[in-house]
Formats: sequence, C-alpha cells, structure tokens
Amino acid sequence: MQGHGRVSARLSLVRRARLKRDAVRGMDVLLMPETVIELNAQGAEVLRLCDGTRTLEEIVAEVASRYPAGSSADVERDVRAFVARLEDRGVLSSTPGAAQA
Repeated sequence: MQGHGRVSARLSLVRRARLKRDAVRGMDVLLMPETVIELNAQGAEVLRLCDGTRTLEEIVAEVASRYPAGSSADVERDVRAFVARLEDRGVLSSTPGAAQA
C-alpha cells in the first residue's frame, strides 16, 4: 500500500488510468491498458476527487459533506477501503503535499 498512511499525500490517478463516462454502458468506468473497471456513482465521485490537489482526509471530508444523512464513520471507512484497494492495484499514486506553515 502506498499513500493511505501518509496524511499530507495528494492522491491522483496514475498516468495510464483514465476515468471516463461510457455512454454504451451508461456508467463511469476506469480505463487502464487491457482493463475496464465499472464504477458505481460513489466510486466515480471519489476518483474525481483524486486530482492531485487533495489528501485522503480532504477527500473523506468532501464525500462525507455530500452525504450528511449518512454516518461519517461509515463514509470514512468506505472511502479509505476503496482508496486502499485502488492503491494496491496501482491505480492511484501519492505525491507528498507541501509542508503546512
């Protein structure tokens, strides 16, 4: 696992991965060489937030703010698990964030 242990790491898709809307399937998909991963709406939402400007904690907070009726603990657990699986598959990369003043 690469970056989900680093608090200030900024998450982004690796260069070979692309998030696209598949009009034929009517869903978002993650495209990589010889691989297509079908995503549900929440998975696509998390990946859109992995744009290299946000840390995992910021992504969790943003997703939790979009689902105020849900348990923030459940949202955090689900987002962290999803990100960890994608990091393990080599889909996400982590870039160290700037030091906080």
